[in-house]
Amino acid sequence: MDKIVVIGGNEINGTIKASGAKNAALPIMAATLLGTGTSTISNIPKLRDVATMTKLLGLLGASVEFTDGTLTVTPGESVSTEAPYELVKTMRASVLVLGPLVARYGTARVSLPGGCAIGARPIDIHLKGLEAMGAQIELDHGYVIAKCKKLTGAKIVCDVPTVTGTENLMMAACLADGLTVIENAAKEPEIVELADVLRSMGAKIEGDGTSVIKITGEKELGGATHAVRADRIETGTFMVAAAVAGGEITITDARPQDLEAVIDKLRGSGVSVETGASTITVARVGPLKPVNITTQPHPGFPTDMQAQFMLLATQAEGRSVIRESIFENRFMHVPELFRMGGDIRVDGRVAMVSGKTKLSGTSVMATDLRASASLVIAGLVAEGTTEVLRVYHLDRGYEHIEKKLSAVGANIKRVSE
Repeated sequence: MDKIVVIGGNEINGTIKASGAKNAALPIMAATLLGTGTSTISNIPKLRDVATMTKLLGLLGASVEFTDGTLTVTPGESVSTEAPYELVKTMRASVLVLGPLVARYGTARVSLPGGCAIGARPIDIHLKGLEAMGAQIELDHGYVIAKCKKLTGAKIVCDVPTVTGTENLMMAACLADGLTVIENAAKEPEIVELADVLRSMGAKIEGDGTSVIKITGEKELGGATHAVRADRIETGTFMVAAAVAGGEITITDARPQDLEAVIDKLRGSGVSVETGASTITVARVGPLKPVNITTQPHPGFPTDMQAQFMLLATQAEGRSVIRESIFENRFMHVPELFRMGGDIRVDGRVAMVSGKTKLSGTSVMATDLRASASLVIAGLVAEGTTEVLRVYHLDRGYEHIEKKLSAVGANIKRVSE
């Protein structure tokens, strides 16, 4: 099993190209099942989750080719409509095939999803929405079985904004009869990007990026041609890396407009952040200042950046307070940062971080995707050698993070054990 080995103390300077967004690529890949034609999706990052979704599309009967970051998908007319546990257990986003399968083929058997153990994240909103559209839902030995001759448009009110739930229901509504209105919808940039792709396939969608999305169903959709946009969480992770390690990096192919909350907090911590149309330049210009953060749905501060900012808080001069309002179990990186020397006290969903503390390299265990990234960044500023174990979590969401950081001066490498 691989591990990431980091020797701390180096500043990072140079240019890093942002990869395509995992959280945009996966729903777009699922959406290709809705079309009668061939879809070509480029700028797809080479990640474990992408490989899993590629395999799943193949198992569902689609013709799939993935070469040099470009995926070509042609759905079959007669397909398997089962997403097996062996695949879905490793990646929560596999549940995104549920809506397209029911909408186009009238049936689906999808295992209840797995993925990072950061919280319950039930899919009841997905299921209630599909039921409102006329699907019959049954839970059987860990599988969701959905059947419907033809979905019908409906008004769906989400109990809470859910990204995958909104995406699943948007895709299902594209082939339903009549108008579907999704209220309290998620507003994340990945929702807007999926809507753009669906519109290019012939769907009628309005309101994406707001809390009310309206979809008028079509009899059929065609294929899509699309380049996946920059990964805002990968971009934010490298921004924090520059802030704590020192130096100056420029991230290219970026989307500053998707990171306003992160940029605001970094500037508040005393970091210089300059933005262009598709570039972000980050430099630490003095001591880091403490941060107060509460994670919120977009456009608020993203929960996927919470672990990275907790690491930054250990290096700030003063006391920071971080509140996690999205997931109930997203402080699993705290014990590992504590072992490295972080002064962190947790009370429920609130973490109080006292800095500045001297971090020491040691062996640490990655517990989820974003925790993995925070531990890698911690290694950049820790004294001595840090070994990050269980990096399969990291490989689910970061494309060659060790190569990108090494190219800008970090002493980091991947080691196979």
